[in-house]
Amino acid sequence: MTHYIYSFGDGKAEGNASEKNLLGGKGANLAEMAILGLPVPAGFTISTECCNDYFRAGGSLPENLYQELDQAMAGIERHMGKKFGDPENPLLVSCRSGARRSMPGMMETVLNVGLCTKTIPGLIKQTDNEWFVYDAYRRLIMMYSDVVMEKAEGIEPSDGMGIRLHLEMMLNDLKNDRGYETDTEITPSEMKELCEKFKRKIRENIGVEFPDTPREQLLGSIGAVFKSWNGKRAISYRRIEHIPDGWGTAVNVQSMVFGNMGKDSATGVAFTRDPASGANVFYGEWLPNAQGEDVVAGIRTPNPLNNSNKSDHNHHLLSLQEVMPGIYDELFNIRTILEKHYRDMQDIEFTIEQGNLYMLQCRVGKRTGAAALNMAMDMFEEGMIDEATMITRLDPKQLDEMLHPIVDPDAEKSATVLVNGLPAGPGGAFGQIVFNSEDAVHWKRTGKKVILVRDETNPEDIEGMRAAQGILTARGGMTSHAALVARGWGKCCIVGAGALKIKYDKKELHIGTRVYKEGDFLTLNGTKGVVYEGKIGMKDATANPRFKKFMSIADQYRTMKVRTNAETPRDAAQALEFGAEGIGLFRTEHMFYGADSDHPLFLLRKMILSKTRHEREIALNELFPFVKQEIKRTLEVMDGKPVNFRLLDPPLHEFVPHGLENQENLSKELGIDIEEIEKRCESLMESNPMMGHRGVRLGITFPEITQMQIKAIFEASAELIKEGKSPVPEIMIPVTCNEKELIFTKKIALKIYDQVLKAFDLDNIDHKFGTMIEIPRAALVADKMAEHAQFFSFGTNDLTQMTFGFSRDDIGGFMNEYIDHAILDADPFATLDQEAVGSLIEISVKKGRQTRPDIKLGICGEHGGDPESIEFCHRTGLTYVSCSPYRVPIARLAAAQAAIKYGKSI
Repeated sequence: MTHYIYSFGDGKAEGNASEKNLLGGKGANLAEMAILGLPVPAGFTISTECCNDYFRAGGSLPENLYQELDQAMAGIERHMGKKFGDPENPLLVSCRSGARRSMPGMMETVLNVGLCTKTIPGLIKQTDNEWFVYDAYRRLIMMYSDVVMEKAEGIEPSDGMGIRLHLEMMLNDLKNDRGYETDTEITPSEMKELCEKFKRKIRENIGVEFPDTPREQLLGSIGAVFKSWNGKRAISYRRIEHIPDGWGTAVNVQSMVFGNMGKDSATGVAFTRDPASGANVFYGEWLPNAQGEDVVAGIRTPNPLNNSNKSDHNHHLLSLQEVMPGIYDELFNIRTILEKHYRDMQDIEFTIEQGNLYMLQCRVGKRTGAAALNMAMDMFEEGMIDEATMITRLDPKQLDEMLHPIVDPDAEKSATVLVNGLPAGPGGAFGQIVFNSEDAVHWKRTGKKVILVRDETNPEDIEGMRAAQGILTARGGMTSHAALVARGWGKCCIVGAGALKIKYDKKELHIGTRVYKEGDFLTLNGTKGVVYEGKIGMKDATANPRFKKFMSIADQYRTMKVRTNAETPRDAAQALEFGAEGIGLFRTEHMFYGADSDHPLFLLRKMILSKTRHEREIALNELFPFVKQEIKRTLEVMDGKPVNFRLLDPPLHEFVPHGLENQENLSKELGIDIEEIEKRCESLMESNPMMGHRGVRLGITFPEITQMQIKAIFEASAELIKEGKSPVPEIMIPVTCNEKELIFTKKIALKIYDQVLKAFDLDNIDHKFGTMIEIPRAALVADKMAEHAQFFSFGTNDLTQMTFGFSRDDIGGFMNEYIDHAILDADPFATLDQEAVGSLIEISVKKGRQTRPDIKLGICGEHGGDPESIEFCHRTGLTYVSCSPYRVPIARLAAAQAAIKYGKSI
């Protein structure tokens, strides 16, 4: 019989921090804190296995859970000296979710479970605080009706107004009618009457009575937390974070402690180090006379934890250090214990009940990229972690935010400051204002950059937050939902900008006398917490010496090389600055896209539309100097490093002239009428051009095109050798499907190679001849391909396209639905499909090495910059990965981490 429940409390626990897969992150860490002797209220964790069994049974709790549940509740009762459902001395509990990886705010929580007409009098007698008891009861009613009675039952209100919103409006109406500013001004009798009105509203809207027995509340809460694993926002978050659906969530049932019992009670969230900068300072926020949901919901701007956390925004608020110095010292000591024990920055939640401190959670805290870098290096220098651990502390994707632009400091000086808030997410962002998540997603899909502006965000906004360039809220602190999620994603975010007044019905933002409408531009400086009017230019972040040092250490662990995809000297130089060790993909056709390419493009079109070999050779001879010059310029920048030239690959129809003026110019140049030009253009059109007359097929039909390119590569290299340089060209034949294509092309290459050596009086040009593996057939006959290829470069964009039968240019019409419905876990053009495409690569690697043990193996598709795909490449034994210049540092770090995780590659 499966054991589902694991108890903790009074210095003991069934489980520990290593059992996150079974107990979830929260349950595992509660157990660990209990073992450490920290003040953790007694409770138990229902395992993730139970969650999965619950769904397998169609949404029913396993039969043997009920007996375990009774035994576990009895254990809590012994620890706490109270009984669940007892009319004299009632025990109340919370039900919280806890997946193995943190999913902040994505799943549900129910507090104060066990309050009912039977237990309310006893709790009033025990606490001598009628207001507190009815405040706790109204919180239970609001949470339970929302989480258990509506969301868990899949009820979608026709007017879009959920039960929680109705109840919040009733609470606000009461305060407005009485002229109250805060909840604490409501009298006990008013709060009691409000609870009764709440229950009548629930019966009216949902059609069932609010449950009035503790056991019914408990079972309903457990089921609802399980169901929230498959809630819309949780699914969206898992898609974004690539968290498997099969993990499930645990449920943590814990005895309640109350931060809303008066002036000597409070609640708070803290980080053992600053999550925005990484500074070694205790950082956090707290609210007096409140429950935990009040801090993260952003409804009230919280107080700073200590005096060092004070800023211009909150300097007038008292810190916990000032109000409760003894409690603060106890909390600071726990901070030291936890960080020393876990050897990482911790995010902690605490409650103070009538002068007693309790710990409700600890977990590895989310942090910005800059903070992750600083924390990792600081902890290594402090002797807390070793060097390999330091390297693995940064998520490679976090480097992305460190390399992207910040608000241009010079332009910022003359910009109009609209409002200040808390700097919750670093960097700069500009975009058009939108006021809801749906619009943010829609505008993003139409190519617009948006700033999501809200009073405060909640977990329902997760898709819009992901789509937005930046997030701006009127309320909330540095530990609010918006701040926590944005920081985890490295997204620019400003919270608690209190001067914002949002008119959702009019889609307007009011700041003082200024009015901004949907679509107007704002610029955010998330590092400073400043909002500017309009669109301000961005600037590359200044090189960080610590970043360079960190990357140099990471490189010592890396065994796989990192190259870049680049076609211009400028991109090549940028990639070198980021640590590229060569070019893995120089797409020759890209020479005709950039600046000053009008005339070469004209010559290319002239060649494409030539009808005879003679016409074509004239055009190729005219084109040759330009091609050689561009090749030479890039080889010169990459002096001594390999440059992989992919011969002309795209379908020819992409280059034919469509404008009348361009067609007329070609007509004159070729000496034919415009009708003939149009006819030749039409003849190049193909039904399926991505599988048509391109790549090696073009070179077999028109060998003179291949000859011109290879001659340009060898002559550019020869000239550089004469100038004292060390070019290392690699000639890559694209779209091959068998070895005979390579034999055909290699004969051309060898003939030209001998001619160039003789013409330049050279003995050798260091070069390699190879092919791009992008067709499944080529992967399956890699042993034969390797007889004639010194290297393979996996073109995983096309290999994915050919394997799936998806057009990479047209997947936008359906890929979102494939991800939403979990038909695919991820976009296979973004993260390598290891099951099928990966299998083809593994077959190719094995067969290629059987024929040629020293064969070079690389990847040059978009996957070359994706950390998960890079880990696969390391395990498979590839020589190098190649990616865009700005992803080179990401690839370097991912390759280093793969080497630490799996050891040296083959």
